Amino acid sequence: MPCRVVTLFCELARVPSPSGKERAAANYVLAYLRGLGLDPHEDGSAPLIPGEAGNIICRLPGAQSGGVPIMLCSHLDTVPPQGSIEPLAEGGIVRNSAGTILGADNKSALAAMLEAARRIVKEHRPHAGVELVFTVMEEVGLQGAKLLDLGSLEAKLGYVYDQAAPIGEIILGAPYHRELHATFIGRAAHSGIAPEEGRSAIVACARAVGDFRLGRIDEETTANVGVVRGGQARNIVPGLCELEAEIRSHDEKKQLELIEEMLETIAFAAEQSECRTETKVIEIYRGYRFKAGDLPVVLARKALESCGIEPKLGLTGGGADANIFNAGGLPCVNLSNGMAHIHSPEEEIAVDDLVRMVDVTLALVDAARSAEAESS
Repeated sequence: MPCRVVTLFCELARVPSPSGKERAAANYVLAYLRGLGLDPHEDGSAPLIPGEAGNIICRLPGAQSGGVPIMLCSHLDTVPPQGSIEPLAEGGIVRNSAGTILGADNKSALAAMLEAARRIVKEHRPHAGVELVFTVMEEVGLQGAKLLDLGSLEAKLGYVYDQAAPIGEIILGAPYHRELHATFIGRAAHSGIAPEEGRSAIVACARAVGDFRLGRIDEETTANVGVVRGGQARNIVPGLCELEAEIRSHDEKKQLELIEEMLETIAFAAEQSECRTETKVIEIYRGYRFKAGDLPVVLARKALESCGIEPKLGLTGGGADANIFNAGGLPCVNLSNGMAHIHSPEEEIAVDDLVRMVDVTLALVDAARSAEAESS
């Protein structure tokens, strides 16, 4: 068992699949599922995103009556690797020996789902309905999940394995996430001959950013300016400057109030600098919040406990495909899967955690099978 899932993970990790270029990874998953005698299909989202591949959906046959059908989800893409990926299992830990990302986010979840599917099929394990979903372009705004046709699924609830934390963490809530884009428009001029004729867009932007409340605003809210672009040359008063910021909060009212405050700050800074502005606010995803007694949480706790793992309920400051599914009406909980130091050359996952996530997956299937359908 350990050898099988670790080998599967390493094979998947070796296949580069940065966002928008998931074709090879999608082909691997499709071939693996077809090799089990299953009938996966790829949706038509690829040209709409656009990207090389669409989301993959696979329904496992043999569902019994009763219980609650569930969806299991992971994403095919990774952040871009800066070199080759050469997974090495040493001392019970899998790392990339080539000095870039490993891709445990989210290839470790792919491996757990595929191995669990193999076990369900080969062992003829009873279930109440299991659908596997593999999304694309998750790392760049949850693009694949946004185009998934949730109405085509039979699942009543779902689980995403996409929280970088020790196994056992159940995410009860994730924040609302919006981006704020602002363009400061001044007047360009020669900085040595006629600086008084210029109106510096960079100065206006700097005034605004200096007055923003950034970082951790409170226990529910964060804000950050991540990109500032402006200027053409040292001897030109810059006539244009752009900034990109993000605002996240578990409380949408707080988020919207902070955005309004930032917009007012931008307008005031521009006026003080005799510039004008153009602004745009973009909703990236909506937040969600579960209670400890909600069925998806109850089943996750039962599954973890049956594997000898103590469940821990928590919140996250990041987003995942679960945000999109919850907003679309499919209750979906994000679970930790043991990956660590994601998006970095130090990314790793323990061999034991790869094995345990297969056990957790099968336990989720068992818990859903024994659940009362009316509880959903």
